[in-house]
Amino acid sequence: MYSHAITTLALLSGLACALPTTGVKPRQADACFIIGDAELPEIVVDTVIAVQDAITCSPDVTTLSNVPDVTSGSITFSDFDFSKSGQSPLEFALQMFTTAEPLASNDLQLFQDGLNVYLATEAGIRSVGGELSIKVPKFFLEMQISRIQTAQGNPPTEAGLQVDHLRDKVTSNGAGEDQALLDQVIALATQLQ
Repeated sequence: MYSHAITTLALLSGLACALPTTGVKPRQADACFIIGDAELPEIVVDTVIAVQDAITCSPDVTTLSNVPDVTSGSITFSDFDFSKSGQSPLEFALQMFTTAEPLASNDLQLFQDGLNVYLATEAGIRSVGGELSIKVPKFFLEMQISRIQTAQGNPPTEAGLQVDHLRDKVTSNGAGEDQALLDQVIALATQLQ
C-alpha cells in the first residue's frame, strides 16, 4: 500500500510538471471565452475562475478580437458592446449603465450580469493579446456596483472594490476622454445614497 501511494504521488507530480505554464490554469482553460494562449495576469485568471460558471458563449457570434459573444443572466455582451455605439468608451458607459434614484433601489444582479459579460470578454481579449479599451466601461460598471452596494448598506471591504479606487481606475484608464465625462465619473463617486 505504501509503495502504491508513492507511485501515485510520482505520477501526480509528473502530471503537474507536464501541465502548460501559461497564465491560464487548467481549470479555466476550458472557459468558453478564453480563445487564445497569451499569458494572463493572475488577477485576470482569478476573474476567469470567478465568472466562468455564470457565462455561456454563443457558438455562432463573435465580438471584440473574435471572442465569442457571452451571456450572463439576461445580459449578452453584443447588446451592450461599447465598440459598436459610435461613442467613446466612457461616454457609452455613462449613458448605458446609469443608476436609478434612490441608488439602493437598483437591481444589483442586473449590474453584476453586465459586469460578468465585460469581465469575460476582457479575459478573452487578453488571451489573444487584443486591445483593451474595454477596461473603461468595465471599471465604470464595477464602480456602479460598488456605489449600489454601499447605498444598500453593504459596502465592499476589499480596497480594490471600493468606490474611490474604482473611480480612479475609470479616470486613469479613460485619461484621453473628454474632461466633462471624467467630471461626471468623479461626481457620481460622491453620490452614495
